[in-house]
Amino acid sequence: MAATLDGTQLEIARAIDAGEVDVIEILWPDHQGHPRGKRIEARGFLERATAQGFAFCDAALTWDVAGDVKDGLRLSSWDTGYPDMFAVPDLQTFRALPWRPRAGQVLCDLVDHHGEPIRTAPRTVLRRVIERLAALGYDARVGVEIELHLLDADGAPLSDGVHAYSLQKLGELDPTIDAVVGGLRGFVDLEGANTEYGPGQVEVNLRHAPALAAADQATRLKYGVRELVRRAGAIATFMAKPYADQAGNSMHVHVSLWRDGEPAFAPDAHGENELHRRAVAGLLAHLPGITLYGAPTVNSYKRFEELSFAPTSVTWAGDNRTVAVRSLVESPAATRIEVRAGAADAQPHWAVAGVLAAIVAGLERDGDDPGPRGEGNLYGEGRPLPATLADGVAAARDDAAIIEILGVDAVHDFTALAQLEWEAFVGAVSDWDRARYLRTV
Repeated sequence: MAATLDGTQLEIARAIDAGEVDVIEILWPDHQGHPRGKRIEARGFLERATAQGFAFCDAALTWDVAGDVKDGLRLSSWDTGYPDMFAVPDLQTFRALPWRPRAGQVLCDLVDHHGEPIRTAPRTVLRRVIERLAALGYDARVGVEIELHLLDADGAPLSDGVHAYSLQKLGELDPTIDAVVGGLRGFVDLEGANTEYGPGQVEVNLRHAPALAAADQATRLKYGVRELVRRAGAIATFMAKPYADQAGNSMHVHVSLWRDGEPAFAPDAHGENELHRRAVAGLLAHLPGITLYGAPTVNSYKRFEELSFAPTSVTWAGDNRTVAVRSLVESPAATRIEVRAGAADAQPHWAVAGVLAAIVAGLERDGDDPGPRGEGNLYGEGRPLPATLADGVAAARDDAAIIEILGVDAVHDFTALAQLEWEAFVGAVSDWDRARYLRTV
């Protein structure tokens, strides 16, 4: 894996030699979106980064959301002995950590002892889909919108009332929200932040970028927000549905396709061109099968309620927020598709990979058409989306086209972890069980 020193490496080397960077975080995301890695002394970083990389036990790709090792996965198990894998820094992703002086961070790809990509790793899965799209002649630009709740140290929302877009309510979230927006500057390409449809709820918008960079940004955003809010003495949660009677937290994915630097979704007579329509058709055909990748927890599915601004069925329309797939026909460069089924608890690389895989499937089936745009309130129309995590797992396992694009082993491991999460939920005895049945049955 040796590499020639390029401009990026020269800039990192200069910063290290000048004493501007003493410590570097090497980060790779697991299947749950948790930022895994190490803090490395900056001296000697480049030599190791451009050699084999940094060793980690590959059991880290079998962990559930609680960090417990789960058996039954394809490439890592008790039978394999849990050998090392290696995190190889993608030096183009190097950034200074705004909240820690003289510290930097770089995202990594995971490889085996032979330098081959770990085919189940989230970043590898997304790279595979990007390559499949490139083989068709296109690259994707992706913008991610993520919602979250800001809570005090006791878990109560930092503001009350439902006031989406309220600058007054945004001010009530200071100094926490100011610490977030200011602290992320230069670390991610943040377009802005606004209050959303629940107490203490905000939305943060990331500027569109190539697909891998967009998913990397979303990973960094979640990590950075949690850390900045913690330093402000509060809590940030990306839980999909933290309160039964309030709005949930989404992760909306905006996608446009480009060819040779030109927007491939450029409108045709003020409507979607043929390529755009085939992309929408792919999303509609495979939306149930990709729901799991944007809704990976038991809690994710509690967002799917009618009249909640979260979708409940396979529908599409123009500028209409009652649907799962929103088609925005604007200027050639701004025309895009928004997929609204994802939750904020999604792993960004998997969520983006699932959306792009469905688009690839649509492009590869020449002649498919999504039918006419929906109009008005489309809740109750179309095929239902998976209603539970178990349904999401079943739909993902049934979608052969998406499995082939994402990778058989990768889908096996992701769905196995989700199935085990569902079984843990079903087997748990909760306060709800006791309150309902202890004295009545």
